[in-house]
Amino acid sequence: MAQDQTADAFMAQLRTHQSDEELRKIQRYFKAGEGDYGAGDVFIGVKMGTLFKVSEGYLAMPVEELEKLLEDEVHEARAGALSIMGKAATAKGCSAQRLKDLYGLYLRRHDRINNWDLVDLAAWRVVGRYLWDRPRDVLYRLARSDSLWERRTAILATLHFALKGDHDDSYAIAEILLDDPHDLTHKAVGWALRTCDKDRPRLEAFLEKHGATMARTTLRAALEHFELERRAYFMGLKVAGGQ
Repeated sequence: MAQDQTADAFMAQLRTHQSDEELRKIQRYFKAGEGDYGAGDVFIGVKMGTLFKVSEGYLAMPVEELEKLLEDEVHEARAGALSIMGKAATAKGCSAQRLKDLYGLYLRRHDRINNWDLVDLAAWRVVGRYLWDRPRDVLYRLARSDSLWERRTAILATLHFALKGDHDDSYAIAEILLDDPHDLTHKAVGWALRTCDKDRPRLEAFLEKHGATMARTTLRAALEHFELERRAYFMGLKVAGGQ
């Protein structure tokens, strides 16, 4: 593990991996500055795989240093913070206090978690993990937020529950978000429903009820593990519903 668990040390190490070619790729991929995709973000050009590897050396970074990374205008700095937070929350030996602190930071600075990749790095690992044995009311508040990224957090946090066999919140929040206007929410809802596939009868009942009216992106993702014939049946409901 890196000796100096600071934001400055992390960024200094990250910048040694900067690449102009990678910067061009990232800017095309994230559509920087357009609409909801990283508007105002600055990229330095570091491969995500490299960033994840570097973050493994900073799992003991204090919350105040992680917050410095979240406050940075550089997208990779914030991605690093969320990568560290997600890895630290699921690391063997993560204390209850450490998890609570990471959860508190995530929610308190959600204003800096402003792109799909940032949410995906820690929503279920930090928020879902912390709420596993606690009241989950906060997820329903986030699901009704005006912020696309808070809504995405709400549904993706339920992946932690669903992977453990508790599907109730995934379905309840999915219902709240079925009419969401944004494709990035549609995808996240579909992934959450797909994760509930271990209880196939319940998933099929949900799709029977909502399949004809839910976004096609959601339906496709939810059906990913279905056999071809059953997938065609549920996609047919969408056609029959005139959507």
